[in-house]
Amino acid sequence: MMKKVLGMGNALTDILLQISSDDVLNELNLPKGSMQLIDSAKMKEIRTALDFSKAVKATGGSASNTINGITKLGVAGGFLGKIGNDEVGAFFLSDSMANGVSPLLGYSDTPSGNCTVLVSPDGERTLCTFLGAAAELSVDDLTEDLFTGYSVFHIEGYLVQNHDLIRKAVQLAKKAGLKVSVDLASYNVVESNLEFLQEIVTKYVDIVFANEEEARAFTGKEPEEALLHIAELCEVAVVKIGKQGSYVKSGDSRYTIAPYLAKSIDTTGAGDLYAAGFLVGLASGYSLDLCGKIGSLVSSKVVEVLGAKMDQEVWDDIHLQINNLVRH
Repeated sequence: MMKKVLGMGNALTDILLQISSDDVLNELNLPKGSMQLIDSAKMKEIRTALDFSKAVKATGGSASNTINGITKLGVAGGFLGKIGNDEVGAFFLSDSMANGVSPLLGYSDTPSGNCTVLVSPDGERTLCTFLGAAAELSVDDLTEDLFTGYSVFHIEGYLVQNHDLIRKAVQLAKKAGLKVSVDLASYNVVESNLEFLQEIVTKYVDIVFANEEEARAFTGKEPEEALLHIAELCEVAVVKIGKQGSYVKSGDSRYTIAPYLAKSIDTTGAGDLYAAGFLVGLASGYSLDLCGKIGSLVSSKVVEVLGAKMDQEVWDDIHLQINNLVRH
């Protein structure tokens, strides 16, 4: 039986807008390249300052992007999250289903979460996240039967602030026999939840994805040293080093994955889609270096489009390239 992947994360709708210059970020007091949690007042201020008529909407949130990628690659995926009873929530639900994802969503009277992504002329993105209903996902929303039929459970690091939720979720996943995968998601989240993360990774997590900054925040070490450290705590460690590619280690096996050349216009979703490719490789029983190559391939394609979603033509090309990789 083909393995299925369940993701859990913030159910956010991405609202992407290309800005003509970085001056606007300074005016709005948003540090370039950062991820800021904003309230409804700040959201209003951003909406007033910019012309949103050209904005592009797509389902977002780190784990949701990963699961969308997984289903596009032909592996079944489900997503656990929470939305509001509003237009944004309805969009999240219908878009997830259109992408082949089984939504396991809770509902709230709070407005749905969204993430305004301001893309600078150089492709760097500044994220303004209004969590709304997404942040209300709680221990009470988790039941054993949600994990039935899945073989991998993937969590985004942005949820880590909610220690009770994460602890209960990984315990239920392990009880149901799932492999647990965590994407560390953001260095500032890692820094502020370090002890908890180290405990969870050591006790429950099988696969860890981290970029350079996250790996440094988690271990205090540079990428190659960080890889060795993380691999001692779990079954598979992945450290991504941007344009230089990535490192993968499991037990005594260690691989350096070469990057694919890409014309980057927006890095939104690059890490999420790397995880998608990698987990699909694992679900298909491929070797770890092949999993890394698939992750690298998929992430190189997403940086060439605005946002974390690619059209069917791109996915068709990705499928062809994966078939070639598998054959060789």
